[in-house]
Amino acid sequence: MPLKINILKFTINLKHIIALSLALFVAQGLVAQEIIEEKEEVKKQDSVKPFTEQKVDGVAAVVGDFIVLDSDVALEYEKLKLRGANLENFTECQLFGKLLEDKLYAHQAIQDSIVVNEAEIRSYVNQQIDEFKLRLNGSLDEVLKLYKKEDEKSLREEMIEINRTQKLVSEMQKKIVDEIEVTPEEVRIFFNKIPKDQRPVFGTELKVSQIVIEPKVTLEAKQEVIDQLKGFKRDIEENGANFRSKAVLYSDDKGSKRTGGFYTLNKSRPRMVKEFREVAFSLQEGEISDPFKTEFGYHIIYLEKIRGQEYDVRHILRVPDVSSKSIKEAKDKIESIRKNILDGNITFEDAAKESSDEVKTKYQGGKLINPTTQDYNFELTKMDPELYGQIQNLKDGEISNVIEDLDRSENVKFKILSIADRIDEHEADYSRDYLKIKELALNEKRIKAIDKWQDETIEATYIKVSGEYRNCDFNSNWLKK
Repeated sequence: MPLKINILKFTINLKHIIALSLALFVAQGLVAQEIIEEKEEVKKQDSVKPFTEQKVDGVAAVVGDFIVLDSDVALEYEKLKLRGANLENFTECQLFGKLLEDKLYAHQAIQDSIVVNEAEIRSYVNQQIDEFKLRLNGSLDEVLKLYKKEDEKSLREEMIEINRTQKLVSEMQKKIVDEIEVTPEEVRIFFNKIPKDQRPVFGTELKVSQIVIEPKVTLEAKQEVIDQLKGFKRDIEENGANFRSKAVLYSDDKGSKRTGGFYTLNKSRPRMVKEFREVAFSLQEGEISDPFKTEFGYHIIYLEKIRGQEYDVRHILRVPDVSSKSIKEAKDKIESIRKNILDGNITFEDAAKESSDEVKTKYQGGKLINPTTQDYNFELTKMDPELYGQIQNLKDGEISNVIEDLDRSENVKFKILSIADRIDEHEADYSRDYLKIKELALNEKRIKAIDKWQDETIEATYIKVSGEYRNCDFNSNWLKK
């Protein structure tokens, strides 16, 4: 098989094994030991009967301490459809194989004493229930029917078990690939083994620069939210008020508002901005911080639980209001900057360094960093649709009109954009495209590690596949041939 196709398969397989498996629901994670009767083998086939066929429920497979029921594949299929997943290219055998993989990961995670955060799981289930209600106009009847549950309480119990198993799966997968790296020499060898006529072709790439001006927040507005947060802290400490309730009612963090401001931080895996982590890790259990500032606004943090490297915290975010006067001043300022650049009084790069309010780009002359590749190049076909819409009609060196945008706290800001450089579609070049080639090499190494782990773990684990699924043509040795 040509190497170019192999490279593509590496990428696709990695997404299936890691990314897709983190996103999909898994079927029931019931812990049991079952004895399955051997059934007569028949000729192998690529898929079994259609998803629509009703089956009498029974045990289809045992993987370590987990079982897979005959009904699990159909249930998995319906749940994925409910979440809007595209299943056109998946057969029933492939979904069944995916369930076997998940059970294998979960079983080994338990053997390796991987612990999951129960509070985080329950928080995530709350979000899922809210999402179901939102999609179904406040009704859970269809979801209850899908899970064959009588009420929301039993549904939650089922979903907690499902999410607990899936968390074990994701943690086991991360453990396998987390420490895998590639050296520059490995990248060079990987690139050199690709025949020249089979090297990947990278699409047109742009370097994009921007200047951002944010309306200034008055001292009075800042003090107002600081005083409000101090009041929350005082009410909780002196009057026994509930921190979670305060977060639900008053926090401006939409991502955690519904869960009472809950997050789990890990000292070995940075999450949240530096100021937030430093405050959280300095607290004792049950302690509430004083108000402090990050780029998002002002916070207080409540440290709920310390579990080794993991800290369960809740926080309340308050964002100061911006006056209409400040908004007008910001817009006038960026209009003036744009005019100065067009008049040739200053370059775009120097104007960014001198005036931009976006710290992470101003010292690079306004150049945006691609979050995927960590360089300045944006492949046109993979660019964020919003950014593409803002620069699609710009010529090289041209400056956009003033764009009104929202920051991460949904406060208004103004920006102008320019295309600093354009690289046309080209065959992979080792020097210029090193980071992309490195990612391909890393994916190949991860795939090999996962394949090796899976082959070895299947051999060492009790696995039994029964019924018509013994007819499936699996990629892995689930049938222990």
